[in-house]
Amino acid sequence: MKRVREDSLDQKAPPEEAANSKVPQHIAIIMDGNGRWAQARGKKRVFGHKAGMERAREMAEVCGELGVKYLTLFAFSSENWNRPKDEVSFLMELFATSLKNESKKLHKNNVKLMVIGDKDGFDRRLRKAIEKAEALTQDNDGLYLQIAANYGGRWDIVQAAQALAEQGAEITEESLQSKLVTADGVDPDLLIRTGGEQRISNFLMWQAAYAELYFSDALWPDFDGKALKAAIEDFNRRQRRFGKTGEQVATASD
Repeated sequence: MKRVREDSLDQKAPPEEAANSKVPQHIAIIMDGNGRWAQARGKKRVFGHKAGMERAREMAEVCGELGVKYLTLFAFSSENWNRPKDEVSFLMELFATSLKNESKKLHKNNVKLMVIGDKDGFDRRLRKAIEKAEALTQDNDGLYLQIAANYGGRWDIVQAAQALAEQGAEITEESLQSKLVTADGVDPDLLIRTGGEQRISNFLMWQAAYAELYFSDALWPDFDGKALKAAIEDFNRRQRRFGKTGEQVATASD
């Protein structure tokens, strides 16, 4: 069963508009529920993280097929360091291994990989793996796959403000946005969270100011391509106003 924002219930587009489905340019996903998925099957939490990695691969493939330009996956938050040490160690190893195993496939499929977050927090081996994967795919212009790792929205805003302060530059919305780790991309149109929770957990706090929010009860390893398409269909039934009235938006689209 899916969940959507309560305040979106009065923003449904007419059925004839929903038929003309549009693909969001940027989809961001909080991949929640790996550990609970594994525990429900009597297995260790790390088993769920492996399954979640497979699902992340599927999301990239489906987004590429649909024509989504940017896909941002929240893989590891700056707060996740507080998890049990063995789980954190496993996640770091899984991240490094996945970069090594997947980068050539991504490159073959014209996917550009970018890791956004405080990469200084990773050990030298993982930083090298990130650099190598990013360098291999840097000239690709298909799907832009952004992996948010050791990322926090508050950290992102603070580091951007610090960069401007060091330059003695005026702090405006435009100048601050230019220093965010996502400065070269576009803000998310649709932000999805799986796992039944209804919060954004310090993810893309600045960038998601006008994103449509979609909450799914499905645990991440169960959120497949069909579920993603259902989220996009829901997105297309909403009227995006950006501060305007519904009448203004309808008139502009005529």
